[in-house]
Amino acid sequence: MPIFFAAGIDYLEAVRAGGPVGWTVLAVLFFASGWSWTIIFRKMMQLRTAQAQSVTFLEAFWQSRRLDDIYARADSLKDSPVSQVFRAGYVELAKLTGEGGGGKVDGDGLENIERALRRAATAELTHLERHVPFLGTTAAASPFVGLFGTVWGIMRAFSEIYAAGNANLATVAKPISEALIATAVGLFAAIPAVVAYNHFVSRIKVLDSEMSNFASDFLNIVKRHFAK
Repeated sequence: MPIFFAAGIDYLEAVRAGGPVGWTVLAVLFFASGWSWTIIFRKMMQLRTAQAQSVTFLEAFWQSRRLDDIYARADSLKDSPVSQVFRAGYVELAKLTGEGGGGKVDGDGLENIERALRRAATAELTHLERHVPFLGTTAAASPFVGLFGTVWGIMRAFSEIYAAGNANLATVAKPISEALIATAVGLFAAIPAVVAYNHFVSRIKVLDSEMSNFASDFLNIVKRHFAK
């Protein structure tokens, strides 16, 4: 049974008449749209959990007086990027204070801790940004892919009209309206992707700032209590 979303257009017939190029364009756009929505839902859950656990961890960190207790607490908050930065710094600190340092850290040790914090922050940022560039690519490329499908469809329609030798409004409007379906699908894929991409980039920047600020605070604590 034909499916109609707008009067006078049989979308199933339009897809069938699109030929291999039209099918390929629509397949690419539907794949991009489907994968984008999958990324959107997964990334929303990931960032929501990361933010909530980071808030919980920071509250526990500033309320506790023992780093080993905080380390144990961080083990249950592994989805928090801030807690993972702390774990990396704490492990490096424990190595330095336990290697004949008498519980103190020298200048080289502080640099080692700083590098460990930076590496952990970079790893967490990479994890947070995973698949987000695909949304940006979809947002940028989908309208052009759809436009390509439309241009190809219009060229094909005019070629068939010319071959038939019958050019009037009735014969021109239908194939052109069908060719515009590709552009509509391209926009359908691009609009949610660009909105989600900008939203996720903004939230990831907030988490990145939290990691950077925490790393600075942790280094200051180490300098006050463990530096020689």
